[in-house]
Amino acid sequence: MAEEADHKSNLQTVLEAGHFAITAELVPPAATDPRLLLDKAMPLKGLADAVNVTDGAGARSHMCSLASAALLAGAGVEPVMQMTCRDRNRIAIQSDLMGAAALGIRNLLILRGDDPTAGDQPDAKPVFDLDSRGLTETVIGIRDRRELPSGREVKGDAPFFIGAADMPIDPAPDWTPDGLAAKVAGGAQFVQTQFCMDPEVVRRYVARLADHGLTDKVHVLIGVAPLASARSAIWMRDKLFGVTMPEWIVERMERAADPKAEGRTICVELLQQLAGIDGVAGAHIMAPLNEASIPEVIERSGLIRDRRA
Repeated sequence: MAEEADHKSNLQTVLEAGHFAITAELVPPAATDPRLLLDKAMPLKGLADAVNVTDGAGARSHMCSLASAALLAGAGVEPVMQMTCRDRNRIAIQSDLMGAAALGIRNLLILRGDDPTAGDQPDAKPVFDLDSRGLTETVIGIRDRRELPSGREVKGDAPFFIGAADMPIDPAPDWTPDGLAAKVAGGAQFVQTQFCMDPEVVRRYVARLADHGLTDKVHVLIGVAPLASARSAIWMRDKLFGVTMPEWIVERMERAADPKAEGRTICVELLQQLAGIDGVAGAHIMAPLNEASIPEVIERSGLIRDRRA
């Protein structure tokens, strides 16, 4: 049992202990200099329980998530390696998974991936040889059975902690969380969600998940953001699919003398409220173009400090 515990990621250990987890997300740079990634990541060391590195976010090329995750792990920052189905066939995916395990990467977030037409090279050909369910099955085969889909043996351990994405909604009376239930049945152990900046919507959403027995089966981390401006709040509300952005936040940002400071304060307040909602296991902080705000937000929330005191 001790050996099994040693193989678990910090994120898995924190969540299974019932602590409120905080993860953060970084978009790796379009660069070959590792310092440009580590300069963004190191302020999160000791604050975030794990740090996501995206995989071709926005259908644009960046330093790959495998190399980025390995660099973070080598610097003592636990990574969550995002892996999309868009860019690799199943042979490349299996190779990357074995490489990730060899490099000590434990946390995976499995995603479909943005359509290439959304990026800056719209003529790029999507692969989608596997969907997210097929990719999850591949991960489980390597982890639990030590074999590839072909039946070939995989030598060594691959104690992956498997994540998926979800979109919180304000549930209608007849709404059932069938999509998330299928991901959990397929092997997802934690979920990081789209931005949901309304704690009352979160409360109703996780209550419905609990009604269907899901909060006992999967750790739900709610996506939040330290907003930079009212304009960014409105853009997220209107342009990003699945975002919940209440009007009171937009109005606070519009009235603020210092919008960035107000955005950080709102995020701190949201974190503290989320920590008091049954069924919410943690928060996932995403701040595109405003990543420098994340360490302060985590520190001011007091949630990690209180746990580690």
